[in-house]
Amino acid sequence: MSTPPLAQRVMKSARTFQTTVSSLPSFSRWWSECAEAEKSTVSRIPFSALKNWAFEDDSGNLVHRTGRFFSIQGLNATRNSAPTASWRQPIIHQPEVGILGIITKEFDGVLHFLMQSKMEPGNSNRLQLSPTVQATLSNYSGVHGGRPVAYLDYFTGESHRVIADSCHSEQGAWFYRKRNRNIIVEVSDDVELQGGFHWLTLGQIHRLLDVENLLNTDARSVLSCLPFPFPDAPAAEGAGTLSTWLAEARARHDLSTEDVGLREVGWTVTPDRIKHPSGAFFEIIAADIHSVGREVASWSQPLLRPVGMGLAAFLVRYDADGILHVLARAREEAGAADGLEIGPTVQGMPRNYDFLPAEARPPYMSYVLSAPGKKVLFDNVLSEEGGRFYHAHTRYMLVVAQDDTYDCPPDHQWVSAQGLSVFTQHGRLLNSEARTLITILQKIAITLGSHNDL
Repeated sequence: MSTPPLAQRVMKSARTFQTTVSSLPSFSRWWSECAEAEKSTVSRIPFSALKNWAFEDDSGNLVHRTGRFFSIQGLNATRNSAPTASWRQPIIHQPEVGILGIITKEFDGVLHFLMQSKMEPGNSNRLQLSPTVQATLSNYSGVHGGRPVAYLDYFTGESHRVIADSCHSEQGAWFYRKRNRNIIVEVSDDVELQGGFHWLTLGQIHRLLDVENLLNTDARSVLSCLPFPFPDAPAAEGAGTLSTWLAEARARHDLSTEDVGLREVGWTVTPDRIKHPSGAFFEIIAADIHSVGREVASWSQPLLRPVGMGLAAFLVRYDADGILHVLARAREEAGAADGLEIGPTVQGMPRNYDFLPAEARPPYMSYVLSAPGKKVLFDNVLSEEGGRFYHAHTRYMLVVAQDDTYDCPPDHQWVSAQGLSVFTQHGRLLNSEARTLITILQKIAITLGSHNDL
């Protein structure tokens, strides 16, 4: 018997919520056991107490003694568009390509995904559900001298079927040109189940998106790369139009950056934090970490702590043919390799706009924040990258558009959810927040059923 097309198998997994291998009640029991066994501690410390980290004498950059892992440096950004033509900021430099990988395997004729309970020092709840492998080059090459990364060989060899594989950026406002390889491999042989790992269907994972701060940002990113068949949409609908729109937006915008020393950015440095003079945006802090389950039992490091909660939202609608569309925005970020990527309709930290010109406030932010409940299809708080950010939370939303938003302003474009999903299978096009919303759209597209449900 021939194997059904991959997209059909993905959809079947998305519509399956219980198998002989996995159920949500069994997951809850397993997750409680993981949480009970998790004994990590994370303590904020002054910079002087950091082990193996120091401020460079000449630049003031905060670096690791090995020159690996990452560093906190300064960045000068200038652009040809208002309202903020130039600024300086600290930014995380990590010139490595990490691996974010998920193993998938059929049980009972349904694709299951091998997920991991993983502690990160910046997670407010410590443990979150992560990909099978989530590792930087420094980690999986053993620079830290710790235990090997479990299941890494599934993603570094060529013996397994690759069903998604592309490099994507991380948060471009805080990382400088950081990329990860997002990869999903399918196996047919038995996989030894190690402690801290659990098989889940895509439908079960989608249900867990409703739990605050559970599915981590790396898992959301990898799952967005699946060849997901949005109902009633042609396979590549809108992709060509989207390519042209993005190319034109990149041609219009001119964002240039240059490295500067951390001491040159003009931020306030205290013994335990580096902060903007206004107290807004974010700050750099230091932490001491002890963990039982990680490759290394203890370490210390800098972390970026946002000052407030972020917001990321797509406006959505069905077009006249019943095809689900979202309103995308071409978004500049100083740390993005191409300066501009496709982002959500609305993205930002609302409180930051109290310190910026009025015209800096994103279009539609007020509508999204005040939308009546019947217009809100999804609304939950999810964490950003806990390995480098401390308690970084974003409120993710899908909101039904008003009729008067169909004619969109510059740098915005209505595009099918299917077309945007196709773009996630190529690198450096969609930003991290947009990829999370694609994964959320997978869940919502199934529960909506048809355009009559909006």
